[in-house]
Amino acid sequence: MSKLVFITGATSGFGKAAAEVFASNNWNLILTGRREDRLQSIKTELETKYSISIYTLVFDVQQKAAVFAAIQSLPENWQAIDVLVNNAGLALGRDNFDEADMDDWETMIDTNIKGLLYVSRAVLPYMTKRKQGHIINLGSTAGKEAYEKGNVYCGSKAAVDSISKGMRIDLLPHHIKVTAIHPGAAETEFSMIRFKGDESKAAAVYAGYTPLSAKDVADVIYYCASLPAHVCINDLVLTCTAQANSFYTYKG
Repeated sequence: MSKLVFITGATSGFGKAAAEVFASNNWNLILTGRREDRLQSIKTELETKYSISIYTLVFDVQQKAAVFAAIQSLPENWQAIDVLVNNAGLALGRDNFDEADMDDWETMIDTNIKGLLYVSRAVLPYMTKRKQGHIINLGSTAGKEAYEKGNVYCGSKAAVDSISKGMRIDLLPHHIKVTAIHPGAAETEFSMIRFKGDESKAAAVYAGYTPLSAKDVADVIYYCASLPAHVCINDLVLTCTAQANSFYTYKG
């Protein structure tokens, strides 16, 4: 019997790459995102390629009512969720604290923190009912060490780190595993979104070295999800070889 993974932010980046890795390993998928056309395209592609089943939900993780309505609408045969991948997240702007756009702050907090909380709480009843499950939260090296002009983004990912620790303790009686994965620099749409479409600024982030790819991170997500039921990787930081942490990168 195929296992079932629920992935947020599945229309691009780590989420889309994770969808392909899980599908290639015969998992069925619940994919969520804001862009229905992209979700449908990914669904068609992966179902055709891997002969698995995919259910899609269109919502913005920032909208609590929409999150709960969508997840509570899952048909009974789609409720046995084995793994939740809380991937939806973003960075907006890279500015000094006293000059930053506070709307950017709100969006990062609402997506990176509140969105993760909403989705987790909505999915958990399906896991606690079965006394099993695995939640994988995507953090960042930015949550481990703050860097210049990272302020609220770094803070939002530090919150993911702490929330994951708290989840892990509180969910022990339900036999639910919690893993936090903290990637370093990875070449996805991340920097284009952060710099609001400025291609030169986005490209400069990855100049002079080979960053992680979305598939690199997706492979690690899948590895954590595929371990035996009694084994949990609690906390994992991964970077490319050129990066030591959130602010030391060798550009040769």
